[in-house]
Amino acid sequence: MPALDSQIALVTGAARGVGEAVSLRLASLGAHVLLIARDTERLNQVRDQIQTNKGQATVLPCDLTDPDAIAHLAEQVARDHKRLDILVNNAAIGGTGKPLHEVSPEDWDRLIDTNLRAPYLLIRAFAPMMIAARSGHIVNISSLAGHNPLPNNAPYAASKWGLNGLTYSVAEELRPHKIRVSVIAPGSIDTHFGGGHSSSKDPAKMLQPDDVAAVVATLVTQAPQSFISEVLLRPTQKP
Repeated sequence: MPALDSQIALVTGAARGVGEAVSLRLASLGAHVLLIARDTERLNQVRDQIQTNKGQATVLPCDLTDPDAIAHLAEQVARDHKRLDILVNNAAIGGTGKPLHEVSPEDWDRLIDTNLRAPYLLIRAFAPMMIAARSGHIVNISSLAGHNPLPNNAPYAASKWGLNGLTYSVAEELRPHKIRVSVIAPGSIDTHFGGGHSSSKDPAKMLQPDDVAAVVATLVTQAPQSFISEVLLRPTQKP
């Protein structure tokens, strides 16, 4: 029997990159994956790939900056599946590439709403379902930028430092309910996140989306008496 047989997993940012890789990996382990993003066309392609490989997936387009949309999403999951076993908060947008004093309030809000407020809203929406079941795993995808200064991308660093603090705190809140909350902080990943590759980095040395997906799979298949609270994931060679 597959490790995640009959489990329901929700992955945000599932249309491409790390989210796509995580969705494919969880489906291969037997989970029914709920694919969340705004790009319906790309979500349909990911779903078709999963189904071609005999997996299960459902496309659920959602604007993660809209609290009402997330509340509706939770209602739909509760109605259709009666539970949620795995929540992967992966959706994020890249930094501004400007010093903080040149960042507009609109750009600040857009980034924080996506990278930090959305995970809060999703946990707020789905934690009660996990508490009722006395089981569940929440995985937040952060960044090594949440452990280091990041000049000219302070809003992005702030969002990831914030996500780390949120994860550590919520993990302690939910442990009594047998819910495990983990964070993965990857280094440079070979995706088009943030608008393309940095010209100063060698894509061949960067992490691949599948590297992050493998860590997510490890986290959510731990024996129930233990959990890995944080993973710092670096390329073997500096890119």
